[in-house]
Amino acid sequence: MIRRLVEISRPVLWVNTIGTTVIGMWLAGELWTWAIIPILIWVTFPFNLLIYGINDIYDQDTDADNDRKGGYGGAKIKPHETRMIGWGVILTNVPFFVYFAITLPWEAVFWMGLYAFSFWQYSATPLRFKGRPILDSVSNTDYAFPLVFVPFALGADPVWAAAIGLMAWSMAKHVYDAIQDIDEDSDAGIRTTAVAFGVRGSLVWSGIWWSVSTLLFVLVNLPVAIVNAVLAGWLVIAQWRNPTVDEARKLYRYSVAFPYVAGAVAGVQLVAGLTMGLYPTP
Repeated sequence: MIRRLVEISRPVLWVNTIGTTVIGMWLAGELWTWAIIPILIWVTFPFNLLIYGINDIYDQDTDADNDRKGGYGGAKIKPHETRMIGWGVILTNVPFFVYFAITLPWEAVFWMGLYAFSFWQYSATPLRFKGRPILDSVSNTDYAFPLVFVPFALGADPVWAAAIGLMAWSMAKHVYDAIQDIDEDSDAGIRTTAVAFGVRGSLVWSGIWWSVSTLLFVLVNLPVAIVNAVLAGWLVIAQWRNPTVDEARKLYRYSVAFPYVAGAVAGVQLVAGLTMGLYPTP
């Protein structure tokens, strides 16, 4: 059962929560602090089970007909697994929420609660942001929330240009990745931003928000901004040249690698700067 729940939590995508948490710690002026351990544990298996387990429960019908599901792109669950996933999400997340509510500043707890709520309601009723064009994209700003709540948890102020830049980046990537699911979502009556805009309309949307993120990253770190612009530009142009769902599925592996590459560029510089004392500690 544990192995199955770990599979459902999509370990290949844990970088999206772990990476932002670690960068949030570095932006708070800490190369390493033991105070990050509870948050770091939470954003691995427990929180990713919340994100993807709930998504799998509510998307069973579309996932069943989606050839991309069943591998690193996501699990295909059986109806009898719904109860197991639900209890798994509750038992692995509620203890952390209680602990954080007792031990952390209210600003950090507020953003953590918003983090969980947004991911939960992305897939679940009654709000189900996934089926609401534009709102589905906006709700994905939650991927950047660790850049806000981690500094608050460590007693520092967030670097808002970095946080808002990553929010814009997340909006872009969400719609870009959703292009590959246009056919399945449309057939199931799920009207995502990608379904509403079509392939090229979605590329325009993603291009705009990746451009916004690049401009904000310039205020924080020029090399990261350059890498972001190059990778985002290549993904958009490659898809534009062949605006098909099949091409989107081929490019998805590179989209998955995007945060690894950009995060590495940011991380190496932050670690070097903190090690050499270039950044003041809070």
